[in-house]
Amino acid sequence: MTNTPPGPANDSAPSAAAVASEWPAELYRVLKAANVRQMAYVPDAGHTTLIELFSADPEVVTTVLTTEEEGVAIAAGAWLGGQRAVLLMQSSGVGNCINMFSLPVMGHFPLLTLVTMRGEWAEFNPWQVPMGRGTQAALEAVGVRVMRADTVEDLVETVEAAAALAYEADQQIAVLIGQRLIGKKKW
Repeated sequence: MTNTPPGPANDSAPSAAAVASEWPAELYRVLKAANVRQMAYVPDAGHTTLIELFSADPEVVTTVLTTEEEGVAIAAGAWLGGQRAVLLMQSSGVGNCINMFSLPVMGHFPLLTLVTMRGEWAEFNPWQVPMGRGTQAALEAVGVRVMRADTVEDLVETVEAAAALAYEADQQIAVLIGQRLIGKKKW
């Protein structure tokens, strides 16, 4: 038997990268527990694992969108049909939805959207920066409440709280998922 000294290289704790890669599965678990039965999305690398988990679930209807505002209407329609929906998008898509957000705000329909942020930490694409800077202010200006998570520890709890607010209190909630959580994009 080899006597291996304790230390960072030999600790059994998961690495930061391993923990970061687990958050989509935890969000899936939280959203399923909240009885989400529809998920709409525009393809986004930051949401890939969550999209795959929902797409593989026969109890969830998934809809790929041509533009993000379609997802706002799907969420309202799901609610009117007795189901709960979640909308997945990137911060650049928030700008596409500004006018459509009036539907759940004025109609008092619940809305839960998970927004992966761009234009922040280690961004390589200058076109992502303006909307990344304006995402929270734009959402708040049209009446959507914003909650933000920048660490894995906060993310699961934040989404759980956001789901309760949206579905139990008929609120319109956007959870901003900090760019550090999705990692640096490389092309």
